[in-house]
Amino acid sequence: MHKPIARRSALLATGALFTLVAAGGANAADTLEKITVAGWSKPITEITHLLVEPDKGIFKANGIDLAYVSGAGGGDAIRNILTGQADVAFTDPGAFFSALDKGEKLRAIYDIYPQNVFNVVSLKSANITSPADLKGKKIGVYSLSSGTRQNLLVLLHQAGLSESDVTIVVTGLLNFAPLLQGQVDATAATDTGLLVGKRKGLGDVNVMEVRNYLNVSSDLFVVREQVYQQKKPLLKRFLKAYRESAAWMIANPDEAAGLAVKHAIDGTDRPTNLEVIRLRNAASVSATTGKNGLGAFDLESLQKAADAYRKLGLIGHDIKVSDVVSTELLPAR
Repeated sequence: MHKPIARRSALLATGALFTLVAAGGANAADTLEKITVAGWSKPITEITHLLVEPDKGIFKANGIDLAYVSGAGGGDAIRNILTGQADVAFTDPGAFFSALDKGEKLRAIYDIYPQNVFNVVSLKSANITSPADLKGKKIGVYSLSSGTRQNLLVLLHQAGLSESDVTIVVTGLLNFAPLLQGQVDATAATDTGLLVGKRKGLGDVNVMEVRNYLNVSSDLFVVREQVYQQKKPLLKRFLKAYRESAAWMIANPDEAAGLAVKHAIDGTDRPTNLEVIRLRNAASVSATTGKNGLGAFDLESLQKAADAYRKLGLIGHDIKVSDVVSTELLPAR
């Protein structure tokens, strides 16, 4: 039997994998196929549509026994699929490009957030208003394997700077406390992280949004090529279920905010949950998804991002995006 969702925190503390859907008896278990998603984070409000599976049963209805393993950045998510701990990585393009650059055989199969949600935040008193002002500063990131670091490097490059021109400090997700305490001069974050920080008293800040320099997708679903080739029917059902879960959260943000109180480790405040969910819903849609449905790729934009990472020196080889992205498993519009 699967462990109850109420024990999630204890499982996370030991680094264990927890199951998000409980099969209703032996017969149900026999008909479900397990899919484990390797996340970049712990089970937080942003992914409420995954966490509410015990209540909504969207994946179960598609024959999926859904499980989730936590991470601390997109690089962790990639490592967890490479080591067989998970089937699908919930990861950022930078981590995806980096793994491809190292020779890993991977395939992106769904564009989770087609909008760039990353930023760099500083207190007004620091007078950091442009990428050039970051030179010589201490800057917080969630982790060295996270999209916050990758997008910080993109921002630095706009001023002709590199990682060696700043001091990067790993702060974890609660990175606004170090900013307020003066441990860092600025911190790289996401739109939802900034939202939570402001609700907790961050005050007036300067915000540089990376989308103004490179508006590339924030997260993708990525699988190993071997898994892609061997499990296409299962992955197709998974993407159908995920799209349905994302559509549910877009259509029902208030319900999702209430359920986040029950399931998300950071979901104690319902009004904050609702704002976080609305931001993630907005990041899930674009002109491309409006035409082709949730999860659709803008290959031109993703290619520009790969080219930019090559130019930045973040990867050492050219990447032809059309060779490492698949659209054939996406549900019909």
